[in-house]
Amino acid sequence: MSFNPNENHSITLAAASVMTKAYRDADINSKIGGFFGKDAIQAILNQPTCVGLKFYFALDNGNLTLVLCGAKTDENDLFEGVLAEDCKPDPPHHSTNNPLNS
Repeated sequence: MSFNPNENHSITLAAASVMTKAYRDADINSKIGGFFGKDAIQAILNQPTCVGLKFYFALDNGNLTLVLCGAKTDENDLFEGVLAEDCKPDPPHHSTNNPLNS
């Protein structure tokens, strides 16, 4: 198999809000989301063989976070290139109430 850089990942707000509410209701973790800055994401995407982002759930001192890396067409990670972590967790970095978080 291979990754398609033009794959459609779109979702309606209605479907996304049902899914995010199901996660919050499951009470799996106190974190409901996180933020990565544009520069960190763009640095990963700018790597020559990068066709998209891959993420891994991780723990940082017991706190849920994500580690981002690039992905190549052959589904392999760009683990020796640019990586990103230090996701700004939600909460406490919380948006005003909207269909995705409340």
